[in-house]
Parts: sequence; structure tokens; C-alpha cells
Amino acid sequence: MTIYGERLALANAKAWLYPGAFAPAESRALYRTLYERLDWQESAIRLFGRRVKSPRLSVWYGDKPYTYSGLAWPVRAWRSELIEIRQRVEILAGQAFNGVLCNLYRDGRDSMGWHSDDEQELGPDPVLASVVFGAGRRFVFRSKTEKMQKQEVVLDDGDILIMGAGTQSNWSHAVPKTSKLVGPRINLTFRWIV
Repeated sequence: MTIYGERLALANAKAWLYPGAFAPAESRALYRTLYERLDWQESAIRLFGRRVKSPRLSVWYGDKPYTYSGLAWPVRAWRSELIEIRQRVEILAGQAFNGVLCNLYRDGRDSMGWHSDDEQELGPDPVLASVVFGAGRRFVFRSKTEKMQKQEVVLDDGDILIMGAGTQSNWSHAVPKTSKLVGPRINLTFRWIV
């Protein structure tokens, strides 16, 4: 199966969107399996110096521990479904991954604020791959140097977004809240922990 991607117009960054990288029936089946079998947790993160409840459910699977926003995830054995998804993603990214942060957005109130995945354990210029199963949501990039410069994409069911060189160092990204009625969404963000 050939999957075609489109490069996003982000200055000083390489990012590609692969719409429908997972066929609809396959994507629906993976969504159900991940929703039912992953060990979803409600956690607290450190935000502006205080601990707040994370506005989504999450879980980490990976060969190494991972820490962000004061939240430490231990090593957790890969589930077979995640290994299968990772293999497809690694082919598109041309990059190996040894961990995946899984997020469950239950509705439009669940969100992800402005941030860059630039933790020290990801290395100086990490490549990340984001996979979506379930409802589509807005995914917004914002330039770190020119805050008014933004680019928005809708990540739909079965899409893969590869964020390559320069993306984390030059851009922040977010999944904003929405008042629209949207169904649940699972996002898997694959990373390499050095």
C-alpha cells in the first residue's frame, strides 16, 4: 500500500501529514482495541508551578522511562497493537521509536495546551510521529519567534503527522478545546528516548 504525504508549510521545520494512512475499517478496529485495552490514567501535571489535573487521559508504553511537566512515566511493556502501529509509522518517518505517549481526548473539553516536545531525553532535534484514531480535531502550530504566525491542520481518523527537524525547536503546537460536539479521539505520539 502506497501512502502519500503532504509537507506542511512551516518555516524552518520539516513536517508531513499522511491523511488516511490507516483505512477506515482498520482505524475503527484499532480505536476500539486501544480504547478498551490500554491502561488509561488520569494524572496531574505541573503547569506554571502548580499541579493541575491533566485535561485528558494518558498512558506511556516504552523501553525507557519518560518525564514531562513534572510527570514521570516508568518503563511499560509494549502491547502488540502498539507494536504493529509503530512499525507502519517507522517506515513513513524513516526513524525508529522506543516509546509512545497515548492520549485519550474524551470530548471537546479535553485538550493539549501550547508546548513543544523538547525534553532533554528526546535529544536536540527530535522526530515525533503522531497517529490519530477517532474524531478529528484541530491541531495548531505557532511560531516561537512570531507568535501571530500559525498554521492549523485537522487531524482525522487514521491520519499520521510526522514532525521532523526544526519542528520542536521553532514551533509550539496545541490541540485546543472546542465547544463543538466531537466524539472521543485517541492520539499516539511516538518518540525516541535517548
